[in-house]
Amino acid sequence: MNDSKASELFEGWNDTLILSCLQGYMGELVTDNVDKPASAMINSGDFCFFAGNPNTEFFSSICGYKLLAPKDKPWEEAIENYYGKRVNKILRYAIKKEPDVFDKEKLTSFINRLPESYELTFFNEDIYNMACNEAWSADLCSRFPTYAEYREKAFGTAILYEGKLVSGASPYGIYDGGIDIEIDTKPEFRQKGLATACGAKLILACLDKGIYPGWDAHDLRSVALAEKLGYHLDHPYVTYELSV
Repeated sequence: MNDSKASELFEGWNDTLILSCLQGYMGELVTDNVDKPASAMINSGDFCFFAGNPNTEFFSSICGYKLLAPKDKPWEEAIENYYGKRVNKILRYAIKKEPDVFDKEKLTSFINRLPESYELTFFNEDIYNMACNEAWSADLCSRFPTYAEYREKAFGTAILYEGKLVSGASPYGIYDGGIDIEIDTKPEFRQKGLATACGAKLILACLDKGIYPGWDAHDLRSVALAEKLGYHLDHPYVTYELSV
């Protein structure tokens, strides 16, 4: 497959999951033509990204719950015409990538506010297994099928309460020089500053390692958390939720 030609179809689309796939880390690139692609799809985790000329043949290979992200209006129309009421049109929010924007003292202050009853630590095998075994936390490690792969390619932060995982921040995608941050908190432990502390700890760890902590927001609450941690909103973009 001519990946360089396919990459041109996604030019200007600075999503970390797209970068991850095009750089050979995660996800599957599908095109309509091996040598001269005019249409392309990237299937990565819960996401499918579409670029080039609209081609509904790609849709037949999509199974289960997905977030369908079109590059432009013609792809939006193709998705709506093909799926009809099976998709729900929503907005996600792209966050600016600004390497020098973070205030380390402010991030550290979020960590210091964590009550003593909570333990903030880094992922190990036990925490990885706890994350995998509960629905609310599964995406913290879903892109890494084994702990050995997680340990080799990723690192994350976790908050434990009475020895149990209640919040975490971990890569949903990896690419050259950066990660895409996933943050999840157990429902009954939300609104306590845990996600903020986990996110702050992971951002600081990334900065220490020379890795950029990328962020893409699912909703306005995620935007608010990102801005609290130092990020800035770039723009909203259309996505379609495809339910099973």
